Amino acid sequence: MIKVGIVGGAGYTAGELIRLIINHPSVELDFVYSTSNAGNYIYQVHDDLLGALELKFTSEVNKNIDVLFLCLGHGNSKKFLENNLFSNNTKIIDLSNDFRLNSDTVFQGKEFIYGLPEFQKSEIKNAQNIANPGCFATAIQLALLPLAKADLINSEVHINATTGATGAGVSPSETTHFSWRDNNFSVYKAFTHQHLGEIGESLIKLQNNFSEELFFIPNRGNFSRGIFASVYLDFEGTIESAYELFEIFYKDAVFTRVSKLPIHLKQVVNTNNCFLHLQKHKNKLLITSVIDNLLKGASGQAIQNMNLMLGLNETEGLKLKASSF
Repeated sequence: MIKVGIVGGAGYTAGELIRLIINHPSVELDFVYSTSNAGNYIYQVHDDLLGALELKFTSEVNKNIDVLFLCLGHGNSKKFLENNLFSNNTKIIDLSNDFRLNSDTVFQGKEFIYGLPEFQKSEIKNAQNIANPGCFATAIQLALLPLAKADLINSEVHINATTGATGAGVSPSETTHFSWRDNNFSVYKAFTHQHLGEIGESLIKLQNNFSEELFFIPNRGNFSRGIFASVYLDFEGTIESAYELFEIFYKDAVFTRVSKLPIHLKQVVNTNNCFLHLQKHKNKLLITSVIDNLLKGASGQAIQNMNLMLGLNETEGLKLKASSF
């Protein structure tokens, strides 16, 4: 049995990882590291796991673990790896933004491969370490990669995307408590969101001459989970040619689906799916992209990457159904 460990076990992404791992047929949860919760049962923090798991949080790690998931705050994965040396055989999947950008991919002799399977599956299969993509970055890239592959991003790109409250993490803040979030809507980090860097680098890798501006407006929604992204740009082809382009690009993708019917968020919440819908208006192409920010945008994609790295079926442990009603 493949043994896996989680570092940073108290947050939303770690909670989702635990739920996926304990139901995965090929892996076993060895430890969940959390200094603030060491000695407590995991179900005392992730209370939906009551009766499903008797494991306790620990302040010690197994440095010979087969797969290590890092669910730490941005900037903390590097600090943790500086202080904890793991076996050369340990595969590391980092869910922060510490290793996503080209300038950060090599750390302590380890090379981190950007882990978007629809973008570079073969590289992930051969990787020892993975930088798991950001949630907004995943939804937006899946809307744009087919166009970049065809060298068709030749105008500025406008993006409006809304995420649920879990996108802000588990720690309470002024904009996450109920009385602020309920029946409310707001913009944050307009034009400057940290995921723009990784999106741009992926687009350039597929379309060498890409130099257009990405104008990204992120929003906070008054729902718990999910991302709804609307992306539009100039497109001179027909809607039929656009659909053909996307369908060819995603013909082998197991979790990304192109729909000719309008899509909505509840279709993908609680799944590792991304649904895409296209619409043409005059010379503009609108791509709508929906994902679950905690699954395809984080923990589900991390499991997908683990499956690829270990030579397992890509969908193993991820056959999830949305509660779309």
